[in-house]
Formats: sequence, structure tokens, C-alpha cells
Amino acid sequence: MANHKSALKRIRNSEVKRLRNKYQHKTVRNLIKKLRGTEDAKEAQTLLPTVASMIDKLAKKNIIHQNKAANLKSKLARKVTAVSA
Repeated sequence: MANHKSALKRIRNSEVKRLRNKYQHKTVRNLIKKLRGTEDAKEAQTLLPTVASMIDKLAKKNIIHQNKAANLKSKLARKVTAVSA
């Protein structure tokens, strides 16, 4: 266990950040699953920009890697165009 006051504060802050990151990541994963599962072209086209924006935010905060974010957005865009066609 930490002995210094600053180390104890660091532990508390780290836990809060971990839970926030976990919540945001799980929310995006659920939206990705929803987008992949949709068969309605109009709904998919409206959902894609919001999901892409959230993925970008995760990458910016280093919750996920930038390359993973790019790969996810690319695959989702291909999925939406396939549903639309």
C-alpha cells in the first residue's frame, strides 16, 4: 500500500479514470455491434457518423490505438455501403 499522500491520490485518480475509460469503451463497443447488426440502410447511415466520432474520441484519449480506430471506421464504412447497395 502507498504511504505518501500524493501516491494515495494517484491511486484514487487512476481508479476513476479506469472506470470512465471502461464505460466509454463499452458504450462504443455496443454501438458498433448495433451498427453491424442493422439491416436498415437509413439507420446505418445516420448511426455511422456518431459511431465514427466516438471512435475518434477514444483514439484521441489513448483508450484505443489510432490504427485500431482507423481499421474499425474503415470496416464500418464498408459495412454501411454494402447495406446501402
